[in-house]
Amino acid sequence: MTNIDVHQHLWSSSFVAALRARDKPPFLDGWTLYVEGEPPYEVSPADHDVARRRELAAADGLGLALVSLSAPLGVEWLPAEEARPLLDAYHEDAAGLPEPFGAWAAACVRDIDADATAAVLDRGFAGLQLPANALADAAGYARCAPLLDLLEARDLPLFVHPGPAAGDSTAPGWWPALVPYVQQMHASWFAFRAFGRSRHPRLRVCFALLAGLAPLHGERFAARSGDRDEVDPGMFVETSSYGPRAVDAIVRALGAEAVVQGTDRPYAEPPRRPGFGLGPAADHAFRVANPRRLLSGSCVPRETTTPG
Repeated sequence: MTNIDVHQHLWSSSFVAALRARDKPPFLDGWTLYVEGEPPYEVSPADHDVARRRELAAADGLGLALVSLSAPLGVEWLPAEEARPLLDAYHEDAAGLPEPFGAWAAACVRDIDADATAAVLDRGFAGLQLPANALADAAGYARCAPLLDLLEARDLPLFVHPGPAAGDSTAPGWWPALVPYVQQMHASWFAFRAFGRSRHPRLRVCFALLAGLAPLHGERFAARSGDRDEVDPGMFVETSSYGPRAVDAIVRALGAEAVVQGTDRPYAEPPRRPGFGLGPAADHAFRVANPRRLLSGSCVPRETTTPG
């Protein structure tokens, strides 16, 4: 079985240069990152060194590592004329990454251009990542419908990732990752159930961050909606920086087939031990229940945080 990590971030030299060419968020000043809604963050250049990351991927036993544009930067929400240089830089270098890397495409969600996204997907990208706050309600699904129609027509998956955080200058540095990111993922999970699935019946969707633990609210959903809390076989969740307790609970709620693992590198380091340290239910799910449909990896958070 090939080990696949669906959630990594790797900034190429062209993308870094495009961020440094800007003078308003998102931008880089040297290696200091400025984004709306978050405090300045000191990026480690080593985390975006391709040779080093290849070594880490080999050490993790990965046959494929999918890189994505980090949606909390806010690139997808920029006006098209501002987003295009950043998206072009990301796509150009991501398409040329060496093995074992692959990549998710990205798209402007402020000014939808399905033809431009189709041209990017033609270059061999695995699917499309969109920010969760672009898919949080009926209006978002109506706006992004041309992009989702495109994915469905090509039988390519959607990866939903937290988007830009709402700003609070008094909040600690960990606040965006623990509050707005999680809230966005929770909303996007239920928004897809309410507004997305009926329009896109064949679309496969993977939600980062265990969908903000939204699947654990299935009993409340059933009680409040009057509907059965049925598992959608086309909806998946990715572990990101969660660990044994959360993953074990999600496996119990969704079953083995729905949980996808990813390291969210470079901000998490996988443990080097059998079973990934996830607990008995998750370990059984990944190793026994249906291993062919599971993408393996692991996730243990580091002490540092950053958009991702």
